[in-house]
Amino acid sequence: MEITQQCVVALTWTLKDTLGEELDVLDEPVEFLVGGSDLLHKIEEALQGHEPGARLDLHLEPEEAFGDFNDQMIFLEPRGLYPQELEEGMTFEGSALPSGSNPDAPKDALYTVTAIYPEHVVLDGNHPLAGIALRLSLKVEAVREATEEEVGRGSCGTGFFKVQPQAPGGTTLH
Repeated sequence: MEITQQCVVALTWTLKDTLGEELDVLDEPVEFLVGGSDLLHKIEEALQGHEPGARLDLHLEPEEAFGDFNDQMIFLEPRGLYPQELEEGMTFEGSALPSGSNPDAPKDALYTVTAIYPEHVVLDGNHPLAGIALRLSLKVEAVREATEEEVGRGSCGTGFFKVQPQAPGGTTLH
C-alpha cells in the first residue's frame, strides 16, 4: 500500500544533529498517523507515495522541526514556589506552574528545569530540540488504512517526539 493522507505508517529511524551526534533511535516500528498531529509536516510530505521498505534521509532545519530557540521562553522563578525535591531535567506543564509564577509564562508550554539556585529556579519553555537542525534516516516498515477512531483523534496516540523525564541529565524523546 502506498502512503497517502489519513493512513498509518510504521517507522523505524535514527535521528542525529548535524554534527552526527545520535539523538534518538527507534529500533522497533512505531505507528504514526499521516495527516494528523503525529508527524512533522516535512516528514509527512517526504513520505507521500512511498511504500513499505522505502528508506529516506531527511534534513530538517529548525523552522521545519521544533522552531528556533526563543530566549523569551526562559523564566527565573522564586525557588520557594517549587518542591524541595526539585531536580534539573524535571518538567512542568505551564498549566501546572505554582501560584506566584511569572504570569507571562505561556500556560500551553512544557517547561524543563535547567538550573536550580538557592534563590531561584530556571525554567526553559523551549522544546529540547529547538534551534537544532536535524538529520533523520527513516525506514517505512508498514502502511495500513487508518481507523475511524485514529482519524477522529488525529493521532495513533504516539505523537512525534513526546518529551518524557529521564534519569538525571536529560530527557528521552519518543
